Amino acid sequence: MEIFLPIFAIIAGLFCIVCAVKEYDWFMENRKARPIVAIFGRDGAKIFYIILGAFIILMGILAM
Repeated sequence: MEIFLPIFAIIAGLFCIVCAVKEYDWFMENRKARPIVAIFGRDGAKIFYIILGAFIILMGILAM
């Protein structure tokens, strides 16, 4: 059971990166993502979410 959380973090990070790279409208126009898009613009938000996803993956790997 203790391996579940790191694997979940890795999957969540991959999800974040894939959605940012593909620029899915439902991901970028989500009410929680709108402030990030408003601050950084769509391209900046894309970079932000790629970095965030990589950080989440790193935390998952380190938790293993």
